[in-house]
Amino acid sequence: MSFLIPAAYADAAAPAAAAGPAGSGFEWVFLIGFVVIFYLMIWRPQAKRAKEHKNLIGGLQKGDEVVTSGGIAGKVVKVSDEFVVIEVSDTVELKMQKGAIAAALPKGTLKAI
Repeated sequence: MSFLIPAAYADAAAPAAAAGPAGSGFEWVFLIGFVVIFYLMIWRPQAKRAKEHKNLIGGLQKGDEVVTSGGIAGKVVKVSDEFVVIEVSDTVELKMQKGAIAAALPKGTLKAI
């Protein structure tokens, strides 16, 4: 049966030298490139969107027309520190957290709908 399983013999050649500090330059370039791509494609756009949303929330005023993250469109009736009251029809007002506001609409959008 030994003819089916070949014998493994150790190679008599000298072992390869481990890559020292001179051989690790490519790894550093690859790592730095990965960090730059991560910054440009993920972190920077996310920070920009967060800053725009913070400015939107901070600039809310009575009379602004907004859309919530749930898709409800309405007019801002009252603004407090944490909450905002939105009028969605003549007799219906909803109290929501400011963070639920997704976008501000141009004036007159609700009447056009």
